[in-house]
Amino acid sequence: MNKSIRRTLVSLSIGALVVGCSTSTTPTPAPATAAPSVAAPSATVAPTPTKANVTLEVMASQDWIKSTEQELAKKFEAQTGIKIDYQIIPSAQYFDVLKTKLNSGQGVDIFLGQAGKSDLKLQYDVEKNAVDLTNEEWAKRLDPVVADQSSLNGKLYGAEIWDVVASNYWVMVYNKDIFTKYNLSLPKTFAEFETVCDTLKKNGITPIYEPVSDGWHQVLWFPEVGSRFEELEPGLGEKLSTNKATFAGNANMTTAMGQILDLYKKGYWGANSLSAKEADTSKQMASGKYAMTLSQLSRGAQIEKAYPDKKATSFGYFPIPLLDNQLQPVHPAGPTKFIYSKSQHVAEAKQFLAFLMAQENLQWMIDNTPDFATLPFTGVKPKWDASQQAFFDTYASKTIVYQDAVLYVNPQWMDIGKDMVAMFTGKMTPEKVMTAIDTRRAQQAAAAKDPNWSK
Repeated sequence: MNKSIRRTLVSLSIGALVVGCSTSTTPTPAPATAAPSVAAPSATVAPTPTKANVTLEVMASQDWIKSTEQELAKKFEAQTGIKIDYQIIPSAQYFDVLKTKLNSGQGVDIFLGQAGKSDLKLQYDVEKNAVDLTNEEWAKRLDPVVADQSSLNGKLYGAEIWDVVASNYWVMVYNKDIFTKYNLSLPKTFAEFETVCDTLKKNGITPIYEPVSDGWHQVLWFPEVGSRFEELEPGLGEKLSTNKATFAGNANMTTAMGQILDLYKKGYWGANSLSAKEADTSKQMASGKYAMTLSQLSRGAQIEKAYPDKKATSFGYFPIPLLDNQLQPVHPAGPTKFIYSKSQHVAEAKQFLAFLMAQENLQWMIDNTPDFATLPFTGVKPKWDASQQAFFDTYASKTIVYQDAVLYVNPQWMDIGKDMVAMFTGKMTPEKVMTAIDTRRAQQAAAAKDPNWSK
């Protein structure tokens, strides 16, 4: 991982928000384009004894397994004889399927889940269902802030082989050519953002591509501005996590949800947002029909990969401007691998994880995965392009996003998504969405036997 980004992550408190004085993460500039795809490296693995005809089942949500990892899995099989069987589940169904498997005692050898302490405890019950990975060699090279999001009670349970910056920073991605054509400046306030949207709409351009149909994407708008919530009310995240504050009745958070509703009602998401799909994001942004989308800091690279006539640097980035937000959405928790505690092949699963996290394999994944620009390990070389660098140079990084910082938010992600759809269709108000979040947080806290909710 780039040293300056790693320093920024290390400076951010996990589990409690601490406002820092950093003005920005400023990665060292790297080549503007990704390295061309090449064959997987001929890395070797330690001569750990393996069993004949072993197949490791790996279960993951849609889009969590990159093609580069699959190539490495083939190389691993060629070297060890251990086969990797990826079971990919649609994102809307994934956590229900995973919980059913874990609760039945029939989980797969390796399962993926989002990192984050409340998820580790409530979604996966890692102390029961996952193997302790604290003493693995690669754990010493994993960024400590990222490791903390996969740890519970001092033990590391998850292997987060994920770009927690380029693939985890959810920001507004904009088409530079469209902005130039209509003489639009990057908005610094929500009012300016709506003015930009209004100008685009009047000129026949749909301002924002927002894919609601997947059930999870629209939720990003809200917790991703957690740094702004914290900037306006220092210590709010800690109060929420210790049951000293609520979402309901909080003026800033309710206003932010209302601003999301305003974008929908004014048609800035277009007429088809409720049926739009996240998988079509690159296609739609490349078409020029949409000027912006809420996506990862790697979206430009993804578009260039799919549509080579579109350059990654033709797209730029700025923070989600709800509540006049101008801060980076630092998000150290992403898709993470856990070894199922009842697996018959724990040794082989550990061997596979060690193979993926060999230094040369990590670098190969960075160089050949379009939406990765770095990985959270020491000794790797990032590949930031000019647009990404400009984002780091322009916007400050202070605290982490609320799905990572506030307990009992991330586990109810899909439920929040349903509430937001109900809000868009007039069945709920922003205030009722806030109340529903609190209700589920209380239920989850009770399930976790959280003492702060039992007083």
